Amino acid sequence: MPRLITLTTDFGTRDAFVGIMKGVILRLNPDAILVDITHDIAPQNIEQAAYVLASAVPYFPSRTIHLVVVDPGVGSTRRAIAAQVGDTFFVAPDNGVLSSVLRPSSSVTVVHLTNRAYFLPRVSTTFHGRDIFAPVAAHLSLGIPLAALGTPIDDWVQLPQTRATRQGDIITGRVVYIDRFGNALTNIGEELLHGLERARLVVRVGAQTLRGIHTTYADVSPGEVLALVSSTFHVEIAVREGNAAQTLGIRVGDEVRIESAIC
Repeated sequence: MPRLITLTTDFGTRDAFVGIMKGVILRLNPDAILVDITHDIAPQNIEQAAYVLASAVPYFPSRTIHLVVVDPGVGSTRRAIAAQVGDTFFVAPDNGVLSSVLRPSSSVTVVHLTNRAYFLPRVSTTFHGRDIFAPVAAHLSLGIPLAALGTPIDDWVQLPQTRATRQGDIITGRVVYIDRFGNALTNIGEELLHGLERARLVVRVGAQTLRGIHTTYADVSPGEVLALVSSTFHVEIAVREGNAAQTLGIRVGDEVRIESAIC
């Protein structure tokens, strides 16, 4: 069966970068199936790419190869890596972009890509997506084993852990992503709300105080601000038929605090 390869980059679609990467893959494996997750990651925003990738991976079939190129360190001493988690593969720069999908365990294998036989013959210092990552993904799709691509490592880069915390009835997290609708996604997973009465919760972000955590956007009137659990099963701040980030001045990194109302 042909192997599925997804692409996540910060290249946008104005230039030829994404098309060139696809061309490299298809020259090596014309039967590859290519799926774009997104090419609109904010330039060099590794954390955003990690979040988007983690939200998408569970919905792809096993044996998918996820190719991620958000690479502010291209041409530097940062490593290029490939990884296998169960039956799923990843190809990316070693800069933390895989932090949300690579957790140390017996089912994770990571290699530093050192075997130049699986790169393009001429490697530039500015476009490793074309010269290293795309051909490696293509070779994986042809059945080349991970071990043939390089040397095993166990010290791959992890972004600083900034998980939401709960102490009693108080949950503290932060905004980690703003989507194209201006919805502010937080790192507060739905599981942290367990045992709390959602209608009585107070959500604070910046100078804004929201009452209750809703089920759907339609729970409030158009233009009204609300908190709800998003499709990624995390708390989200939104404006119905509006843009919460613009309306409230929310930015990635802003603290979000949830607690039970006093009365």
